[in-house]
Amino acid sequence: MQQRDGLIMGPLRDRDDATVAAQCRLHRMRRTLAGVATLDDPAVKALLDAPTYAVISTLNPDGSIHSTVVWQEVVDGALSMNSAVGRHWPDNLDADPRVTVLVMAQGNPYEYVEIRGTATATTDGADAQIDRLAKKYIGQDRYPFRAEGEQRVRFVVTADRVRHQKQG
Repeated sequence: MQQRDGLIMGPLRDRDDATVAAQCRLHRMRRTLAGVATLDDPAVKALLDAPTYAVISTLNPDGSIHSTVVWQEVVDGALSMNSAVGRHWPDNLDADPRVTVLVMAQGNPYEYVEIRGTATATTDGADAQIDRLAKKYIGQDRYPFRAEGEQRVRFVVTADRVRHQKQG
């Protein structure tokens, strides 16, 4: 048997179970490290600074996944989204703060950033944020779809994992 990049090459029948298990762990580790990024990486930053839509996925009370399209921005180095109190995905985050956010490049869905982490809600700065997002996404100084009496809420994601992928 020969080795290449720390992996033993040759027929599986010539390897013991411990060697095969170790190689599988090494392969998974390399695959994981290959996609690890940060929000500060230039390609990730460019993707998030552009008016690219995000898909936020939260957990419903029955354990199923709820996904919806949202506007996003990075504030003080953290991904942030905005919604209104009483909507479905914010209610899900109140019950379970785990979240996955996927942001795809316009014109190339094979370039994307995936952020997994936990979201924290605050009403502080939420009104100003929705106006900033309206400017970024639809070119208007104020968010035009606000309902009377609506309370805005801002969500900040503490990222546990950031993965950037680009093909094409």
